[in-house]
Amino acid sequence: MLIIDDRKFVLTKFDTEDELERVVVANAEYIFGPSSIYLPKSLIRTADGAGTIPDGYAIDLDGMRWYIVEAEVSQHSVWSHIAPQVAKQIIAANNPVTKQKLIETVIDRVRDDESLQEKFAEQNIEPIDYRQALAHIFATDPIIGMPIDAVKNDLREWAATLKVDVRLWIVQKYVEFNNPQSIAYEIPEEFRPVFNASPDESKTTVQVARYDVSLTDLIEAELISVGQRLEMRYKPRNGDQKIYEAFVQDDGSLQVLGRSFSAPSYAALFGIQDAGSARSTVNGWTAWRLDDGSTLADIRDRLLSNRIGQFDINDR
Repeated sequence: MLIIDDRKFVLTKFDTEDELERVVVANAEYIFGPSSIYLPKSLIRTADGAGTIPDGYAIDLDGMRWYIVEAEVSQHSVWSHIAPQVAKQIIAANNPVTKQKLIETVIDRVRDDESLQEKFAEQNIEPIDYRQALAHIFATDPIIGMPIDAVKNDLREWAATLKVDVRLWIVQKYVEFNNPQSIAYEIPEEFRPVFNASPDESKTTVQVARYDVSLTDLIEAELISVGQRLEMRYKPRNGDQKIYEAFVQDDGSLQVLGRSFSAPSYAALFGIQDAGSARSTVNGWTAWRLDDGSTLADIRDRLLSNRIGQFDINDR
């Protein structure tokens, strides 16, 4: 249950899968990350011509990866509905014709969309290199990205058998008690999937660990300290550059402009919106920098490298 003042919102099933799909489309950046580009559903075909229509595609410019998106409700059978549907989508998505079609779709969209151009610019990808960067991303195997209202054991077991990465995000619906027209949706924090299965076990260890790292972990590892100053520089497309300061609090939050935020991305978003940006998401791990120029993401990777080194030693 969610409580807002004296209003109570109770967990409720989605009316239809289409409702869940609409929530995913409207909030794709909160699921696949602020550097992602979401493409709506379209028909793709296997090499032999069999057609299938995934719910969408997400291209993550920061992670240099792409997703076949299939929003599902948990009452659907894994074996008779989800598994055969995704199997056909994987085959069709790996068709070179499909990959070229998706590249051209992104190129057409970014040409007249300044917000998409900004996403490429943030990754230091020049317009002349858009197509090359996208070709590099689509040369990799797709990830199955599945927003779903609940994760059952059959789904986990099936996902673990696939030869491609599978990531599951729980998206839930809450309806106000005695006021069914008032609806709230819950989406995972910091773009974190609830389940991540990879055929490469070492890769899974790194990815899951990254999602689970917090600023508190960095403090405990003495990689950052309480009271430490972080800096974010941001220049709106038609404005002047501004510099924002954040200070690490003892509970692992960041204080920015007199307010505390539990996650780096919320702290960064507060700053860029203060600068006049209309963006609704930003990756705070790459936006905030220490005095030596390192990003929080760099420090996080240092922590993970230390952990992996410890695992290797213990395994000998």
